Amino acid sequence: MVYVYILKSIKYPKTYVGSTINFNKRFQEHNNGQSIFTKRYKPWKLVYKEKYKDLNDARAREKYFKSAAGRRLIKKLNIIK
Repeated sequence: MVYVYILKSIKYPKTYVGSTINFNKRFQEHNNGQSIFTKRYKPWKLVYKEKYKDLNDARAREKYFKSAAGRRLIKKLNIIK
């Protein structure tokens, strides 16, 4: 399985969209400062996660969430408060 996820910084007004095959390991890496972007804004909390069978589908969804239309959908669905 491949996961697409949205994280929100607990201390800063920042969000992060990513995808991975091992969510628990990747989430731990974000909170341990092992990712270039996310280490500056840790700690992180999970606000949304989707599961896909195919890597290409997951990457397409991640790309969509990073687009202007995807950000509007995230706000419309109240995923990020």
